[in-house]
Amino acid sequence: MTWNHRNLIIIGTGPAGYTAAIYASRAGLRPLVFEGTQPGGQLTITTDVENYPGFATGIAGPELMQDMREQALRFGAEVRAESVTGMDLKTLRPFVVQTEKDAYTADALILATGASAKWLGLGKDLALSRSGGGVSACATCDGFFYRGKDIAVVGGGDTALEEALYLTKFAATVHLIHRRDAFRASKAMQARVLTHDKIHVHWNKTVVDLLTDVHEDTFGEKAEKLTSVCVKDTVSGDLFMLRVEGLFVAIGHQPNTRLFEGQLPLDESGYLKVVEGSSRTAIPGVFAAGDVADHTYRQAITAAGSGCMAAIDAERWLAEHHLSSKEAPCQG
Repeated sequence: MTWNHRNLIIIGTGPAGYTAAIYASRAGLRPLVFEGTQPGGQLTITTDVENYPGFATGIAGPELMQDMREQALRFGAEVRAESVTGMDLKTLRPFVVQTEKDAYTADALILATGASAKWLGLGKDLALSRSGGGVSACATCDGFFYRGKDIAVVGGGDTALEEALYLTKFAATVHLIHRRDAFRASKAMQARVLTHDKIHVHWNKTVVDLLTDVHEDTFGEKAEKLTSVCVKDTVSGDLFMLRVEGLFVAIGHQPNTRLFEGQLPLDESGYLKVVEGSSRTAIPGVFAAGDVADHTYRQAITAAGSGCMAAIDAERWLAEHHLSSKEAPCQG
C-alpha cells in the first residue's frame, strides 16, 4: 500500500462532483476525483434530460455526464475509477481516504456522493427507470413526457403528494397509491390533493407487479414500455390492474452518507449538514456538494451549482490556510 497526498480530493461524481472538479482544476488545484461504483451518478440511468440549460433539444444523461468528465480532465483533474471504502476525518489534517486499492491523504475534501432513490424492490422498476420505460423517481425531471397520459404515483408523504400535484400539469389522470389509510403529509398538502379533480387516491394499496409491452424506440431498438401496474389491497388481499403509462416512485431517497456516519453531523433523514449559504460542513476543510446534502431540490442543475460553490469554498479555504500548491501560470 502506498500513500499519496493531494491538496484536494473529490469523492463522487455526477453533476456536483464533476462541476467541483472543473472549477477546482481551473483554479489550478489539480484535484483527484474518485468516481465510485456509479460513475456519473444517477444521471447515467436517465435517458433524456430536457431541463438542463444549454441543450435546446435535450441530451441523454450518460452523454451529459461524459461531457462533464471530459471537461474536468481537460482542465487537469485526475479521475480514478476507484471506490472509497473508508476515511478518517477526526484526526488532524491531512485527512486520510482509503480505497480498495490505496490510501491517500488530502488537505481538503469535497463530498459529492449523492443520494439514491428508494425503489419498490420489484426489479423491473429500477430496470424500466434506467431504460426510459415508464418508471421514474423524479416528477420534475420526467413529468413533461407524460402529457395527456394516465400515470400513477406511489407514496404517502409530502414528496409523493407534491409529485402528484406537479404531475397534474401534464397528465390526464394521476392515481396516487398509498399502502395505508392516511397520508403522512402536511394537512395543507393533503387538502390540496384530496380536492383535486385529476387525482384519484387508492388507500391501503401497494404495487406488486409491473406489466409491459415491447415497442421500438426512436433508434429502432426493441424496448419494454410500462402499460399497467398490478395493485394489491393490503386489507382484503384482492388484486386489480390499473392501466397507466407512467409510474412515479416517491417513497424517499437514501443519502449516500454511510462513510461519514459518526464523523460528520447528519440531519434526521441522514443528509450531511452544511452551514447555511455555503458548502462547509462541521469539520474545517471538508465540504459537501449535491444531493448528499440536499433533500429539497435534487436536480442536476442545483447539484452542479453546489459543486461550483464547494470548489470555490475549498479553494479559498486552502489559500487562507496556506495549503494551496497551485501551478504557477506561464509568464509571458
